[in-house]
Amino acid sequence: MAGSLNKVMIIGRMGSDAKLSYLPSGQPVANFNVATDESYRDKQSGEKIERTEWHRVAVFGKSAEFCANYLGKGRLVYVEGTLRTRKWQDKDGQDRYTTEVTVQPYGGTVQGLDSPRGQAAEHGGYEDAPPQQRQAPRQQGAPQKRQQPAYEEEDLGPAFPSEASGMDDVPF
Repeated sequence: MAGSLNKVMIIGRMGSDAKLSYLPSGQPVANFNVATDESYRDKQSGEKIERTEWHRVAVFGKSAEFCANYLGKGRLVYVEGTLRTRKWQDKDGQDRYTTEVTVQPYGGTVQGLDSPRGQAAEHGGYEDAPPQQRQAPRQQGAPQKRQQPAYEEEDLGPAFPSEASGMDDVPF
């Protein structure tokens, strides 16, 4: 192959708040889902067809902390990254595969495209702000408590394995 390109760009709504955790190395990682939708008319019946596609997103580095602090369920976001499939084993020892959009610090981006719903400035009150915006600002120099290193979703298993590629085991 002379050259290849693995790039994903999506614009959609977040289906959940970003879940922030830390790898054993201390690197932050945020996980969330993004829904994209399309609608069209069936040529034969004239019926309007609507379809929603869900995309898993894993964001690493400072962008992960940004996602956890400023982006939440329902926000319109632009995500640019690469597509990666990883293999893991469930509780019963069965091999499972997960494909997700990966945003690395050196090649990708996540941007909020709309205003946060319930923002204090919109509604005139601190109480109306989403929980992640109600937190008191961090004081400079104050120690920051890190969450226990974990990167696990209920039915998606542990996130990125430590091997470099893992793509040799992908069944396609």
